[in-house]
Order: sequence, then C-alpha cells, then structure tokens
Amino acid sequence: MMLRARSALSASSLRPALRQTPVAWLVYTPACRSFHASRARVATLASPRMWAAGAVALGAAALLSLNSVASDSPSQSPALLGTESTGPDGIPIATNWIQDPQKPLLVVLGSGWGATSLLKELEPGAYNTLVISPTNYFLFTPLLPEATTGTVETRSLMESIRRICQRVRATYFEAHAYDVDVQRKLVLVEVDDSIADQAVKRRFYVPYDRLVVAVGAQNNTFGIPGVSENCNFLKSIKDARAIRAKMMDLFEHAALPTTTEAERKKFLSFVVAGGGPTGVEYAAELSDFLHEDLIKFFPDLVRNDVSITVIQSADHILNTYSKAISEFAEQKFKRQSINVVTNARVTRVNSDTIEYKLKKPQAGGPESIELPYGMCVWSTGIGMKPITKRLTSSISEQKNSKALLVDTRLRLLGGAGVYALGDCATIETPQMLKLVNEHYQKTGRDLWSYGEFKEVADELVERYPQTAVHLGQCTPEDFEKLDLDHNGRLDRDEIKKWLDDVNNHLTSLAPTAQVASQQGAYLAHQLNQLSLIPRETWDHYENTKLKPFRYRHFGSFSYVGHDNAVLDLQNVWSSVGHINGVGAYFLWRGAYLSEQVSLRTRALIGFDWVKKQLFGRDITRS
Repeated sequence: MMLRARSALSASSLRPALRQTPVAWLVYTPACRSFHASRARVATLASPRMWAAGAVALGAAALLSLNSVASDSPSQSPALLGTESTGPDGIPIATNWIQDPQKPLLVVLGSGWGATSLLKELEPGAYNTLVISPTNYFLFTPLLPEATTGTVETRSLMESIRRICQRVRATYFEAHAYDVDVQRKLVLVEVDDSIADQAVKRRFYVPYDRLVVAVGAQNNTFGIPGVSENCNFLKSIKDARAIRAKMMDLFEHAALPTTTEAERKKFLSFVVAGGGPTGVEYAAELSDFLHEDLIKFFPDLVRNDVSITVIQSADHILNTYSKAISEFAEQKFKRQSINVVTNARVTRVNSDTIEYKLKKPQAGGPESIELPYGMCVWSTGIGMKPITKRLTSSISEQKNSKALLVDTRLRLLGGAGVYALGDCATIETPQMLKLVNEHYQKTGRDLWSYGEFKEVADELVERYPQTAVHLGQCTPEDFEKLDLDHNGRLDRDEIKKWLDDVNNHLTSLAPTAQVASQQGAYLAHQLNQLSLIPRETWDHYENTKLKPFRYRHFGSFSYVGHDNAVLDLQNVWSSVGHINGVGAYFLWRGAYLSEQVSLRTRALIGFDWVKKQLFGRDITRS
C-alpha cells in the first residue's frame, strides 16, 4: 500500500508540470492510464532497478517539459519571432526566416504558376527564400472546369506549397502581402488571426534584396451591377466546389413535387457569361455531366427542362483562336444543344435573371433581353488585386491601369529590386522609335539600305523579343514592300509607317498558365546567375549580360465536349494551323498530365479519369 501511495503521489505531483507542454502530456498520459489500470501489477513488479529506470524516464519527461515550455512561448514575442527591429509605424520586422545572413534575401509573393515555376528552377540554398501566400497550395487551374462536375477531384489539382518549398529550402508564411515599400525594401504582411482571436489582424514587415510579385489577378466584373452578388466565379478551388454544390442543389430542388414547371426551367437554366477558354470548357463539361451521368437519375429534367446558354461579347466564342477553331466549337455546341449568343453585352445580373443587350439585333427583334437562370458563371476577364493597385498608385512610372508594368527582363518599372510576372504583370510597349532615332544619330543618314534595315530590325528583336513574330525574318521581299517609291532606300516616312504597322499588331501576352510558367523559369535562371556574383554588380550584370525574356508559344488547347478538343497552332506550326476532334482531346490530356508539378498529382488525375470511365461521376452534393 505504501508503494502504491508513493507511486500515485509521484504521478500526481508531476501532472501540472507535464500538462504545460503537449509533447510531454502525450508521453505522460498513456503512462498514467496504464499505471492506474494496473496498480497491482506495478506493485508486484517493483524493484530498485525498475525504480531507477522510472526515475530516468520521469527526469527525461521533466526536461522535455521545460524545453517545450521554453520553445512554445507566446507567438507575439518579438524576440522569438526575430523581430528585434521595427519598421514604419512601429510595426516589427520579421527576420526569423533568415537562415544564412551572408546570403541575399529573396521574397516571393504568391503560390500560382509563376511562383511555383520559379521555385522549381531556383538553385537550392542560393538565397534566403521566403514565400508568402494566403493559399498554402499550388492549383492546376486549367482543369478547374472538370472539378466542377467531378471528372477530377479538387484534391487532385492541389499540391502543397510547403512540399515545393522544401526542395529549394524556402520558408513559407500563410498570410497576405498587403503593400510594398520599394524605398525601404520592405513588404508589409497581414495575418488574419481569426482562429486565435476573432477580427484581429496582425501585421509585420519582411525585408528583401529581391522581391518577386506573382500574386495573380482577380475576377473582373467591369462595374456591371449584380455580378459580385449573384454570379459564381471559376478561379479558385472554393469556386469549383461552390459550383458543384449549387448545381446539385438546383437539381434536387427541381425534382421535388412542389416545384412548378416554370420554377424547374428557371432552376435548370445555366448561363455562362464569357466565351473564352474557361467559359467554353465549363459549358462543355456541364453538358457532358448532364448527358453522361445526371440523365440516368433525372431523365425527364435533363430532356425537358435543362438549358445551357453562353453569352459572348465578340463575334465568336474562342475569338482569340483561329476562325476555323471558333466555328468548329460553335458547331459542336449546336449539336449538344448549347445556345451561343454572340455580339451581346451583359448590362445587369439580378438574383434570378440576367439582362444583356445585343449589339446587332435582328430586324424587328428586341435589343435588350432578360433571361431567367438558376446559376450564372462569370468568366469574362481579370482585374488587379488590391496589392497591385497599391503598387501602381505609389510608383509614378506605373501608368497601366490593368497590370503592373515591367521591362523585358520582368523588372518592375520604378521599383528597384522588384520583379513581377504572371497575370499581375504586363511587359511595357517597345520603344522602337527611340531606337530608330538613336540609329539616325549614330549614322547621320536618313535613308536606309537593306543592310541597315536588317541591322535595326535584328536589334529590335534582340531588345524587344515580343516583336519577333511581326518583324519576321526581314527578307529582301519585306524591304521591297516597305520601299513605296522603289528607290532602293527607306526614308523616314517609310520607316515610320513600318513601325506604326508593327505597333498596331503588337498585343500583350495572354494571362495564361503557359506564359506565367515560362516567366517563372526565366526569372529563376536569372536569379541563379545573380547569386554567384557580388550584389553591388547585380544591376549592371542584368543590363549587360542577361537576355530579355522571350515567350515561346506551344499552342492553345480547349475542351469542347463529348471527348473533343481543339488545339490552336497558328503561331507555332503554320502548315498545320489547328487540330480538332478526338485526336486533339488525347493530346490535350497528355499535355496536362505532363505539366503536373509532381508525380502525386499526375497519378491522382490519371486515377480520376480512369475512375470516371469505370464508375461515372459522383452526383452527391459535397
């Protein structure tokens, strides 16, 4: 009895200390349960040797408790967070993520295509690297339309950003980058601490030597009333889940005996605002889901009450693709009973109707139309995020109202040490006339021979790679077309006409995953080279040694339904131009599998496609 009392006393006396740390409590709790459940066995097996072993174990637990208590102190302690210094307004500067003070500081904002591509190509350990993003995963956005119907599961499209950071030995903070102080080289970070303390937002600064802004863009409503309140978007994993849940809600409500015929038709009217790749692929996926899966469970509803309408402001859907592809997609949609309304501009979105105005109304027909809907998916463009708006307003060189302006090396205009890439950035318009005037001053000649014309054209392409498509090879035949007076020389007026023609055909790079991925890989290569030389020489080295970014287009895919896809190759393989049908569908799937960031997501997506073929799509609401 005395032995049992001593043992119980020892355990109870240690309980408060052990409870101070989760780790020690995990060690202590099973031992206590075992002890109280078998006290008689403990008494009989007790011996001096066992008491010694017990003393060692309890001593180790106590040490573990003390160490854990020391390491688990409150997170707001500036010393433990490495925030000994403060920035503007007394906000602390976080330095706890800096692993080697001798290495430069690289901060990456975002976890999308541009940021992920950069992290995959960055040399491990070359920088003290910090990634800041409110989403702790990379999302394979091209397959989001498939996630809305269950062709692929949402988890299959996501890869942990911490797993990606691990390869390059980078630190990750799940937080919002609120603003950038380009003068002090500080990023203001905002953390939503609603889990710990409701409605409290903590802020801290992060220093950098090089900053990469790859925050992407947000949906653009163009100021149309009711869009934000009544439409579903398709840009994030939450959007895809919301669309999937709402779609099944509408079908279940339409199947109830209390639902009238008018209500059924309204509930099952699906409207897609925007005829670009995302809108077209969502409409195609929805049509497949209806006619391959839901028709088995809601046959009368699918045959009699469902309608799909795509509203497009241009003359054709997929208007950035070749005309042949647009016409092929429209024919496919017609066979699938998808109504395509072109040359129409949405004017208002109400809670259950959408209003649009026809640019070319039929004779005697209405100009404005109001269409009832159960769900409206808005997919008509992108706009700037709050942080990019703040950057634009704080830097005088930023004159673009739609994206951050960068030079051909992706450096932010007016922001030393800052790069921007992906959807949030656009490359500045080439200063071609300035280069031509420099050539005039250098040579002192106003008339150019073919050799001088070719020399200037090659220099333009080298300095501004985006002009390569329009300047072509600058053959003698091109020179003859520009030589309007056929005197074998180009005068200033003829050269100006040539430059104006090139400028009129220049367009910004499309905000696609392909562009952002190439920009991220390019910037990683540049940063790898900079890490090998002294920091004071970086700017000079970038200007003289590093080549400008050059985008290489590999074609554009779009799924159009019923195992058919389109592949636009007009700027890649001119002799082919495009590929349509089932062949393009298999190329599309193979390309998307090869573009996965990990073997894990590649396997998951492949399994999802096989599962869909064997068992169909899941129709439960999740």
